[in-house]
Amino acid sequence: MSKSIKLLAMVGLLGALAACGGNKQEEFVVVEPEPISVEPTYTGKYK
Repeated sequence: MSKSIKLLAMVGLLGALAACGGNKQEEFVVVEPEPISVEPTYTGKYK
């Protein structure tokens, strides 16, 4: 009985390590900057 408990514990530990430690690749995210809008200029239309 003790050997089967040790075997199940080892299989569970290996499964947890495979699930948690398998993804070592970092994500690379590129964010495009928004275009800069030009402020409206005062033309003197409403004097």
